[in-house]
Amino acid sequence: MVSAPATAAGALAGGALAVAAWHIGPAATWLPGLRTAYFPGLDGRGSPGRVALTFDDGPDPLSTPHFLRALEALSVRATFFVLGSRLERAPELGRRMAAAGHEVAVHGWEHDRPWLPRPGRDAAELARAAATVQRITGQRPLWYRPPYGILTGGRWAAARRTGLRPVLWSAWGRDWTASATPDNVVAEAASRLGPGGTLLLHDSDAYAAPGAWRVTLAALPRLVAYCRGLGLEVGRLADHGHPGGGVPYGFPGPAG
Repeated sequence: MVSAPATAAGALAGGALAVAAWHIGPAATWLPGLRTAYFPGLDGRGSPGRVALTFDDGPDPLSTPHFLRALEALSVRATFFVLGSRLERAPELGRRMAAAGHEVAVHGWEHDRPWLPRPGRDAAELARAAATVQRITGQRPLWYRPPYGILTGGRWAAARRTGLRPVLWSAWGRDWTASATPDNVVAEAASRLGPGGTLLLHDSDAYAAPGAWRVTLAALPRLVAYCRGLGLEVGRLADHGHPGGGVPYGFPGPAG
């Protein structure tokens, strides 16, 4: 006969495993092959005549203005996934983005990794970031891309509660690394980018190798030219014609 303490311990262990699975399971969508095969919206797949150009980690007073000027020269509008804490410190950059026709989306409040389940904090911080974007830019944000592309159960639930659509990327330039050069950023992006794709770049080196943004800036005109050479229009996610990612595996939000 199983004792009551043993039964209780087993129930607690089972509950802990269930919470861990709910928290960690959706993070498997970070894997490009899984996203491409099963979650094309989350992979950033849209209209085949377009490419969505996106930037993470700003706004950054040292680097973001250079990207805004470059995009204006290229006649391209993009989607900037901003951190609420950084936008609050540089609101004029958020207003400049919106005034130039760029889309301002949510990258979170801080650039942190979700090691432990924290659904209440996830919900509060994401709502705070979205409200900050709307207050500063006058735009209601549509999209959410978490730091490092790690979507946990709590972050999925927080996005759903805040009315944001999760989206990651189809291709990136690995432009945050110390070894990045304009040539290998273009080559890396071109190796996976095609019709209907979403490209991830960074307009700040706050969470990257020092000076990495200069490499991205140098690669940007070549990347736009590459896409246009394929007959693809480069623009914002809002014009890309896809609904964003849904909750994978039927994961519900947290109880309550």
